Amino acid sequence: MHIIGIIIVGFIAGLIARFLTPGPTNPSGFILTTVLGILGAVVATWLGQAMGFYAEGEKAGFIGAVIGAVVVLLGWRFYVRNTAI
Repeated sequence: MHIIGIIIVGFIAGLIARFLTPGPTNPSGFILTTVLGILGAVVATWLGQAMGFYAEGEKAGFIGAVIGAVVVLLGWRFYVRNTAI
């Protein structure tokens, strides 16, 4: 049940991130949206621990996952824009 919860939270965080930063180069589809949200949570946890917001072993919450997903999405756009010919 833990993995299913991670997938559901990742999908919702990815949807919100895509809604907050609309654009033509957003990754689309269920799997990419879910991966976006899960990566956002990982990035938020890592950055939060590095900046001292979270203790070692503490995870980012839902808002942190959404913010992390927005950061990952902006990084995706930067990568796609610079690799397109």
